[in-house]
Amino acid sequence: MRLTEVNVAIRPRSGWEALDLGVLLARRHAGLLMASWALVTLPIFALLCLIFWDYPSIAILVFWWLKPAYERLPLYILSNSLFGNTPTLKQALKAYPRLLKPQLLASLTWRRISSTRSFDMPVMQLEGLSGAARSQRLTVLGQKNAGGATWLTVVGVHVEFALSLGLAALFYLMLPQQLELDWSWQSLIAPEQNDWMWLEHMSNGLYALLLIVWEPVYVACGFSLYLNRRTALEAWDIELAFRQLRQRLTGVAYAALLAVGLLFSQLPNTAMAAIDIADTAAPSSSATADPLPEQDPLGPQAERLQKQALNSQTAQQSIKLLLDKPPFKNPETVTRWRLRDSEKQAEPDTDFLESLISGLGKLTKLWKSMETLAQIFSALLWAALFALIAWIVWRYRDWLNTFTGRFALPQRNKSAPPSQMFGLEVAPESLPDDICSEVSQLWDREPRAALGLLYRALLSRLLHDYRLGLKSAHTEHEVLQLVESLKQPELDQFSSVLTQHWQNLAYGHNLPPASAKASLCNSWRQLFEPGVAA
Repeated sequence: MRLTEVNVAIRPRSGWEALDLGVLLARRHAGLLMASWALVTLPIFALLCLIFWDYPSIAILVFWWLKPAYERLPLYILSNSLFGNTPTLKQALKAYPRLLKPQLLASLTWRRISSTRSFDMPVMQLEGLSGAARSQRLTVLGQKNAGGATWLTVVGVHVEFALSLGLAALFYLMLPQQLELDWSWQSLIAPEQNDWMWLEHMSNGLYALLLIVWEPVYVACGFSLYLNRRTALEAWDIELAFRQLRQRLTGVAYAALLAVGLLFSQLPNTAMAAIDIADTAAPSSSATADPLPEQDPLGPQAERLQKQALNSQTAQQSIKLLLDKPPFKNPETVTRWRLRDSEKQAEPDTDFLESLISGLGKLTKLWKSMETLAQIFSALLWAALFALIAWIVWRYRDWLNTFTGRFALPQRNKSAPPSQMFGLEVAPESLPDDICSEVSQLWDREPRAALGLLYRALLSRLLHDYRLGLKSAHTEHEVLQLVESLKQPELDQFSSVLTQHWQNLAYGHNLPPASAKASLCNSWRQLFEPGVAA
């Protein structure tokens, strides 16, 4: 693998940026990838359709299950194209049988449903790892970018589904209008006719066609995630930078050596002769030199250089004293509690206990003094706060008086009692002063008007005298339920009888008996006009 020949920028990328790089790689070699995929997969799809012609669902399921076998060819093309060795279509198809051999059974069985298939495949195909070595390698690589590979698979499933629907819609839109009008879709796909197998085969064919476009992109994105992970682990970008630096410096080094050679060739002959004389005289001078002293058996610990001011012994003592001081050593005395020894009981340190007790006493006094001081400060702060509030109120008293209404809570508007109920006027001003006299006069001539007047008067009294929460939407039955909640039996009885007579007359057109006039008027006077004789 020659990093200097890589035709993409080698640098660590985020997961999503690596996926974008995969899309760019697939687009760069789109023609070769799509052609090779079509030449491999379409014959297999046609063969499966012929074998399982009566079972198109099985045909497309087998074709889909074999996708890991198809994906090895795009990975081969992309891995070679990355280093500038793009194979031709013929070379790729010739190498495809060799690519199928390693671990094909595992790829089509227990590894088939792996969500990181595109990220794991380069480990098997490009690195040639299997077994425990493959598992360990995937564990290292999967610590990062494995989530991106999973999301790539999830998005890929949705892309395939969306493209299938899009191709089906495109096929329908391209039909001639006259042919579309002549077709009866209900008859074509009717289950009882068993004549809709063509629709399944057409859908399967559209799926095989969309894989020509999408699967190379899927493989390229997984391969780019794998490259990004290896770049981060093996520092490919740093290695590539050093290699480029070495290439730039190689020519400079050759030029420097040539310049030094030319410089030495221009030296005067006298200087060279002096160098030769020095070289010939060196052996004689070394022959007359004193022999080297014998090696000391004590080594570095032996005393030496004793005839000078700073000998070896003094130097060792100075070094030892220096190492026993900070920052090399920081001795400190620590006093702490320890468990009693079984052999010898440690006597308590009375001085320590006395100092501890006295220290605790001082801390207690200090805490009490601090508590008093804190209370004083707290009182001063509260007083300052109240004084500030009073000053603000006094200072802006005019503004507060002017705009104080804006700060008041909104008052709930009391709803006015309805002026009409059941199409009857119930306002007090619409009623006569003497209800019973008016009812008696109208009873013989207009019984409906008399009974309506009495019922209106009852509703008006319930609204204004008893403050009963009647609404215009209430029915007669709901009014009686509200009257019953007042816990007044006489009022409840009168209201029930009057309501029954009113409903019989208003809805059933049944006149009340003649005796009802006297009983209703007497009950009215007893309830609402107690001072008038019945």
